[in-house]
Amino acid sequence: MRILLTNDDGVHAPGLKVLEAIARTLSDDIWIVAPSEEQSGAGHSLTLTRPLRIRKHGEKHYSVTGTPTDAVMMAVGHLMKDAKPDLVLSGVNRGANLAEDVTYSGTVAAAMEGAISGIKSIALSQVYAREAMGDAVPFAAAEAWGERVLRPLIAMPASPRLLFNVNFPAIDPDRVKGVRVVRQGFHDIDRTKIIEGTDPRGYRYYWFGLGRSDSAPEGTDLAAIAEDYIAVTPLHYDLTQDGALAATAQAFSD
Repeated sequence: MRILLTNDDGVHAPGLKVLEAIARTLSDDIWIVAPSEEQSGAGHSLTLTRPLRIRKHGEKHYSVTGTPTDAVMMAVGHLMKDAKPDLVLSGVNRGANLAEDVTYSGTVAAAMEGAISGIKSIALSQVYAREAMGDAVPFAAAEAWGERVLRPLIAMPASPRLLFNVNFPAIDPDRVKGVRVVRQGFHDIDRTKIIEGTDPRGYRYYWFGLGRSDSAPEGTDLAAIAEDYIAVTPLHYDLTQDGALAATAQAFSD
């Protein structure tokens, strides 16, 4: 099995090394094609206004000066075009990708791009317990449970347009209660923080931050993580709201 690894935290991120260790329990044909720098929050964006550059770091190990989507497209369409991957793994992200945050996530977007290319794709993220942990974020739950979560997902029959989003709780591996397959939740709408400051030249700047959410409806990824389970959510990139088609058509019927 040929596996492509990528992420949105950058080619030197600790979580990518964790992902590589997990992937090597599944296959010895591992390729790494990741953004050269951190691209958190890049979503499913493409670089269209400047050229991309590829740097080789070792055998089957590359970085791309672009977004996670750029990295997957460059891997599938150029670096691996003669033998495309059987599986795309994106992560392990430093921080949660739960609820509506999946729409901002470069980690999930990379897996989505893999799915668009017809490749089974899985995004993996490690939740952390508090803000400002930086590189001190522990990946122990992902390290201990990664292979156990991936093997059943890999064994599932291929399904068009499907990708999986996996989140590991911020607890010691022996405290993880198991795996829950759940739907995407929705955070409290007012949790976004805008942090204001002044730079050394006296100009104001603003920085987005995300506060914690107390909303965790039962059956969602938020509830699974809050209750010390690994959250696995099937996603797809067809954004059509089928239930609204008839009503919208009726609005134009007169």
